[in-house]
Amino acid sequence: MVSSVIPIVNQRALAIPAPAAPYNSQSLADTRGRKIRDLRISVTDRCNFRCTYCMPKEVFDHNYQYLPHDEVLTFEEITRIARISVGLGVKKLRLTGGEPLMRKGIENLIAMLATLRSESPDLDITLTTNGSALKQKATALKAAGLSRITVSLDSLDDATFRAMNDVDFPVGRVLDAIEAANAAGFNGDRNAVKINMVVKRGINDHQIVDMAKYFQGTPNTVRFIEFMDVGSTNGWCMDDVIPSREVIRRINEVLPCAAANPNHLGEVAKRWQYKDGSGEFGVISSVTEAFCNTCTRARISTDGSVYTCLFAQKGYDLKSLLRGGATDDMIRNALAGIWQQRHDNYSETRTAETVRDKKVEMSFIGG
Repeated sequence: MVSSVIPIVNQRALAIPAPAAPYNSQSLADTRGRKIRDLRISVTDRCNFRCTYCMPKEVFDHNYQYLPHDEVLTFEEITRIARISVGLGVKKLRLTGGEPLMRKGIENLIAMLATLRSESPDLDITLTTNGSALKQKATALKAAGLSRITVSLDSLDDATFRAMNDVDFPVGRVLDAIEAANAAGFNGDRNAVKINMVVKRGINDHQIVDMAKYFQGTPNTVRFIEFMDVGSTNGWCMDDVIPSREVIRRINEVLPCAAANPNHLGEVAKRWQYKDGSGEFGVISSVTEAFCNTCTRARISTDGSVYTCLFAQKGYDLKSLLRGGATDDMIRNALAGIWQQRHDNYSETRTAETVRDKKVEMSFIGG
């Protein structure tokens, strides 16, 4: 199959609305009363894996044209957006991709973002990675000011893992990287290094209990994620989804567990603690138990567009403002206007028709 010659994103951006009313970091809310708390920033559209649920090789092949360097946001532009967003109430910044560790000098960006703690001392700066370069970079990332790391790990079985990443990358190297991250200091609490497992029926669901057992009693927390219809290229089908309630049932049969309270409003993972006190795991149920009503996340794509939902079809072109001489007040008003008119609730209204809609790809706005 011949791939697209342009990135699979919106080709016509949405018009940026003006703020509907006066606002500050305490009053900025969308049409459903949801406050902005999390900003996810995709720093590259490139990845060295070809995971079948994210960047299938049939589409993202050697002919696929990634964004040219001058179309990607610079570190200075990313930091400017982040600083303004923190002033609007953002408490957590998450760097995503593609694979963010492929972005040259990523630790320099983290150091730049860490300076924002002078304005927001508790600012959480996190990063999601496939782990392929983490062992080499863990120490530098910690020194630069990264708070936490999330590692994508879809199986402990080497054959299954190699098949899912579709580039024959061995699972042992990712496990070594997780240990390196712990050793570098990302182990100050049980949430310092999180492990994300996307579960697909008949592909890796036989590894659910094994994954729970492997990380039980370690500084690391596993989250089991329902396979989602993000983008338009991953061949999503409801029959492939393992509901979170089934994940919990399987684990509880072997490792008795009980529901725990969320750490904060809008936390996407529901927490479950082992009854023997040996840790916890989480489930993310975007398909079967929609949490749109508490969603506090905005996303910046690799090319500088704002998306207010993981399942969005179009975004708002912020890069043109950044490079067109806009002042900080103009950028702030643009972000506020976008958030104030937000009404997204895709997971609450998902249908057989909307599943077929052409949505922005996960590799362009992160997970």
